[in-house]
Amino acid sequence: MEFIVPFKGEVKFKLILDPTVWIFDDRKLNLETYFQEERIAKDELEEYKRGMGEHWSREIMEGSTVPPTLNSEKTYKSKEKKEMLTGTFGILFKPFLLNAEPREHAKRVVFETLNGEFEFPIEHAEQLIFKFSDHGKPLKENGPVHVLLPDGSNQENPITDIQAIRVE
Repeated sequence: MEFIVPFKGEVKFKLILDPTVWIFDDRKLNLETYFQEERIAKDELEEYKRGMGEHWSREIMEGSTVPPTLNSEKTYKSKEKKEMLTGTFGILFKPFLLNAEPREHAKRVVFETLNGEFEFPIEHAEQLIFKFSDHGKPLKENGPVHVLLPDGSNQENPITDIQAIRVE
């Protein structure tokens, strides 16, 4: 089984997703609590502006760091390490879809699996979640990712054995 997922079809950039590195991604979601929590939608542009303002202020006060390593120099506390080794994690599909840049005429996303194809309108697909880790282990058996619906209603029966993602 491949541990990569190709992104193809009506997209400007044909990406290859590697779920094995997402455990270190700050965007990962703890799926053991995600569907029980109440979420507040964040404005990504506002978050970016706030972060850039903080960075700008820090550079004025402390001076520039070359290369800028403050974000990549993350040390993990023992609690975070244990969570990474035992947790169940997912990541939102939307950033990957946006990075692939679907063509204007594209209307749907199709997940090609060993068991057939599953399609979603692009607007709905943006809300999907990729589960990539179960109790600290990558999804080797029927992975590399499982597709979960935004409300978590298919947690017990997710879309598995993803071979490719096709935008049409």
